[in-house]
This record gives sequence, C-alpha cells and structure tokens, in this order.
Amino acid sequence: MVSPSVLVLLVWMIVPLAMTIYFSLIRYNLLYPGDEPFVGLENYYYFLTDEGFAAGAFNTLYLVLSVLAISVIFGVLIAVLVDNDFWGRGIVRVLLISPFFIMPTVTALVWKNLLLHPVSGVFAAVWRFFGAQPVDWFAEYPMGAIIMIVSWQWVPFAVLLLMTAMQSLDQEQKDAARLDGAGPLAIFWHITLPHLMRPIAVVVMIETIFLLSVFAEIFTTTGGGPGYATTNLAFLIYTQALLQFDVGMASAGGLVAVIIANIAAFILIRIIGKNLTDKQ
Repeated sequence: MVSPSVLVLLVWMIVPLAMTIYFSLIRYNLLYPGDEPFVGLENYYYFLTDEGFAAGAFNTLYLVLSVLAISVIFGVLIAVLVDNDFWGRGIVRVLLISPFFIMPTVTALVWKNLLLHPVSGVFAAVWRFFGAQPVDWFAEYPMGAIIMIVSWQWVPFAVLLLMTAMQSLDQEQKDAARLDGAGPLAIFWHITLPHLMRPIAVVVMIETIFLLSVFAEIFTTTGGGPGYATTNLAFLIYTQALLQFDVGMASAGGLVAVIIANIAAFILIRIIGKNLTDKQ
C-alpha cells in the first residue's frame, strides 16, 4: 500500500542526486555550452583545493558551533525564566518565539539597516549615547554580525522546545528539594538541567542540520565578504554555480556538503541515541 509513495519519494530524491553526480563528473560551464568532457574527480579536486574551501569550511564550523552555544545557553535560561508565573507571561512567550517565524531575508535586512547600521542603526545610537564611537559591524566584525543575526533567529526555536519540556518537569521534585534546603542554583543544576538534556540534544541535532545551509543572511548582508570572511560552504557553492557558472564544480561542492551534513547528522543521532539509552 505504501509502495507508490515510497517510489515517488525515491524518484524525488534519486533523480536530482543522480544528475548532481553526473554534473560533478563533467566539465560543465554555462558560459561554454556543448563543451562537456568527462573529467572524473577533477571537479572535486579543484573544489577541495580552492582557496575558498578552507575558509568556507572553517566559517561553517565556526558559525554552527557559535550559534549552537548561544541557542542552548540562552534557550535554557529563557525557558527557565518564563516557566515562572508572572503578569503577561502568554504575551512574552509569543514575542520570544516570533523571530523564528520571520523570513531570513527580512531578518537580515532588519538587522543590517535598522540595528547594525553604523550611522542610523539602533546600536550606533546607543554607542553615541554613551559617548563611544559606533561600530561598523559588517566591516570590522562581519562574522560576529552574521552570528548575531542567525542566533536571533534560532534562539526562539530552542526556547520553544525547552519551554515545552519544562511543562513536564515534576514540580514535586523541586518542592522536595526546597524543603531539604536546596537553593535555586542547586535545583537548576541537579533537577532542571538533567531534565532538559534530551530536548537540548534534539535542539542541537535539528539546528546543526539547518545551520549547515545558512545562506540568505550572508547573501543579504555581507555577500560572503570582506574576502572570504563570511563565506560558508553554502555560499561558496552558490558563487561557483551562479556567479562563475561552473556547474560541474558547484555540483561537486554540493555533494561534499551533503556528505559533511550526513556525517554530522549520523554522529549527532548516535550521540542522542546513546544518551536516550543511558537514561532508560
């Protein structure tokens, strides 16, 4: 009964993958149509030895790890804070998760033109208010600016999952700990944080998969520059395919990125599975 849907899914996945593998094995440049000789692994060699690959791989890893750290730390803290009763908690929760539903391009434009602009931005106004010189973030700290933008998008996702997980925390354990003289920090460290380890692992796995393909924020703000300062693998593949029109090398780069993403997903799934088995 499920064979038709499985067949459609396989065709949907295998046909593009097969075409990408084919293009990666030929010299296919849109500027020279008709000249498509078979070159084997030459495209892979040129992509892996390109000066932009090392910078793109490092920037990808740096971006993913930085956003994950910010998302987990702030996600846990915010989820714990909004778990308490206070006036307007429902509105605060909606506002906290709303950035996650804004399109990446819109988010990047808001940060670029309204917040981080060195002349008319909010951050520049705050800097001038305290008598300091405004910072041109995209020129002086381009990767830091990208990390702030992407973190602002993905912290709400962590808050949403962790806030939901907090609802299943047994309040009787916390009450018993308070009766035994445990303070807020001890309760957080020994009760709340262990309870959140599973959802934290889920947050890390899902965000890692999506953060490996961050593109719109970089394209809208820095264009991968200055130089290769903010170029990640996704943007590097874009430049190969749509700026240099080298479909063969871009296809090879896409397959390299797919392999890296699958390795990361496999490792994370194994880690999560091991943690769940240990908990059980």
